Amino acid sequence: MGHRHPIRTILVGGHESADGADLVRLEEVVEGAVAARPGRRFHNAVSAALDRGETVVVVPMTFGRNPTMVADTAKTLRWLAAKHPGRVALSAPFGSIDHLVAWLRTAANEARAADPEAALLVVASRSNPFDEAELHRVAYLAGTHGALEDVVPAIADDDAGIEAAVGRMRRLGVGRVVVAPAGFAATSAAAYGTGELADVEFAGPLMSESAIARVIRTRVHDALHALDDGHDGIDEGLAADHGHGYAHSHAFEESQGGHSHSHGGHSHTHTHTHADGTVHSHDHDGLHAHVSVS
Repeated sequence: MGHRHPIRTILVGGHESADGADLVRLEEVVEGAVAARPGRRFHNAVSAALDRGETVVVVPMTFGRNPTMVADTAKTLRWLAAKHPGRVALSAPFGSIDHLVAWLRTAANEARAADPEAALLVVASRSNPFDEAELHRVAYLAGTHGALEDVVPAIADDDAGIEAAVGRMRRLGVGRVVVAPAGFAATSAAAYGTGELADVEFAGPLMSESAIARVIRTRVHDALHALDDGHDGIDEGLAADHGHGYAHSHAFEESQGGHSHSHGGHSHTHTHTHADGTVHSHDHDGLHAHVSVS
């Protein structure tokens, strides 16, 4: 696989990364990477790279809770790719819900090892009802298989929101509270808090910077390989949020002949439990986590 143009990696992030702010630190560990939020800033970053003669690979930095961001990213790239054929690729998303559950389960198990009576507070920024509902599902799954009795989701946009969530847990009788991010945050008010947060611990970041960098490099490599074969990944990205939202039936629409969908490719992930009680979550690109649940 060879490319005549320099490679520019653009990490695009939404509410799982504070609109890309939590990704800026990765520019130092991923060569040629630039962090951006969806919208005009992202469009300008891609356009500038293309104007410099670079090949652009965009990595949607999501653990699967923001499919709308992936679809919006693909919409931006669609017409830019048409103007620069063979030089724009959209990679598979960084991770999946299975990966997020596995990493949060790791945090829950570590909290339990230190104190079986601890509770894990999983914090995410405000987004939309569907992504916030998914957080509740993720928290429930992270607490299964004996990880911790209490894994509690919290939507909090600032230190005050985290403090309020911790306060509610205190009133329910929880002693030790461990805070974990449901995304890419590397710091938290819980790491330096006072008052209600004085003795709260921070379990983040979920992954080390070197581990994140390895996954990004894998995504870029695979995207470039696909681009060499004529596949830019944009059609798959456009379909990323299909079915995301209120449940609906196509039965009536299809009977009227007025509704059709074009389905792109699928990314497969799965989680299974080994005989020794280890939960193993992975996809076919190498992002995985082993979690002891004994």
